[in-house]
Amino acid sequence: MLSLNFIRENTQEVIDRLAIKNFNAKEIITRIVELDNQRRETQKNLDDTQAQSKILAKEIGALVKSGNDAEANRLKEKTGELKILGKEFDVALENIKKELDDMLVRAPNLPHASVPRGKTPEDNLVVMQEGVIVPASSAAVPHWDLTTKYDIIDFITGNKITGAGFPVYKGKGARLQRALINFFLDEAMKAGYLEVQPPYMVNAASAYATGQLPDKDSQMYYAGLDDLYLIPTAEVPVTNIYRDVILKIQDLPMKNVAYSACFRREAGSYGKDVRGLNRLHQFDKVEIVQIAHPDKSYTILEEMKEYVTGLLRKLQLPFRVLKLCGGDMSFTSALTYDMEVWSCGQSRWLEVSSVSNFETFQSNRLKVRFKDESGKIVLAHTLNGSALALPRIVAALLENNQTPEGIRIPEALVPYTGFEMIN
Repeated sequence: MLSLNFIRENTQEVIDRLAIKNFNAKEIITRIVELDNQRRETQKNLDDTQAQSKILAKEIGALVKSGNDAEANRLKEKTGELKILGKEFDVALENIKKELDDMLVRAPNLPHASVPRGKTPEDNLVVMQEGVIVPASSAAVPHWDLTTKYDIIDFITGNKITGAGFPVYKGKGARLQRALINFFLDEAMKAGYLEVQPPYMVNAASAYATGQLPDKDSQMYYAGLDDLYLIPTAEVPVTNIYRDVILKIQDLPMKNVAYSACFRREAGSYGKDVRGLNRLHQFDKVEIVQIAHPDKSYTILEEMKEYVTGLLRKLQLPFRVLKLCGGDMSFTSALTYDMEVWSCGQSRWLEVSSVSNFETFQSNRLKVRFKDESGKIVLAHTLNGSALALPRIVAALLENNQTPEGIRIPEALVPYTGFEMIN
């Protein structure tokens, strides 16, 4: 959530910067400033009314002691009128605050100055690319055919049990999933991340604090009886570990890694873009989260980007890194890098990770703060990234490593899978 003071002091800048995200902010930002003016004026009127009531109360006490009951009764009537007026101001103030809060949570985060302009994924900036891109050929089979051929993922049975987007992994497919999870967790711990095992359900306060609510309400699975949400990513519970916490500056950055299942209702479209593992309602992901000093968060973002690309190198997958344009960024992000791997069976790039800096947008909701060198309480910056999301990694591993003898397992994964080939 953007700071109210920042919006008030930099109104036109906020409108201009949000335009980079293709968000027409003039109406909402102007209304926020209007409501803040109303809030300040109403608060002043309430304070003045209460102050006047206190003065009259002292005068009434003095008049009663002096025996001037007539004047005391006149002032008591005036005090009653002020009490009614104060209640009116109090109700008006609460209504203004509620509308103001509702408007504030509808404003996206400001994009970083380096974010390129653009409206669609085609406008994203390719930062780097590595690996050999295998050209399209009739010999390259898409992963949904490979999983059937080797009987390692069963989409039909998953559809019977639950519905589309809930596959059943079995045999070497299940072992490959477990191997990837353990590999990603081990690599993160080597890099200094503390592993946590978070809940898979969160309350509304947690979803609100990281920006899923109200923006992503329709994309989350909701358990109405218990008023809980299934997590779309481990980012939500892990970041909320630090909600309402004041950290010590010497403890920054806080680095956590977590594996979780993730649940997303997004339906997407039909066709190859959502076929097989390309888009699921339930999937596995290892997430990295950092709580950082504002002065160091962009250096840390670059380090997180390099960490994720290092994982892709170890998996021997062709990949590229994109800096997202304003129109393709999330509601909460200030700057995002996407990592995509090449899918030779589909002849296209598949997104497998997003690494983002949210600056103070989440921490302002979370109240994640630290004491700086002068003892001042300051909002921290929050960052997170997929390291990595499994479905499209599995798809790319199967497609890019297919041979006449079977699917070759990358060397880094063999100690985790216990086999070198799926056949």
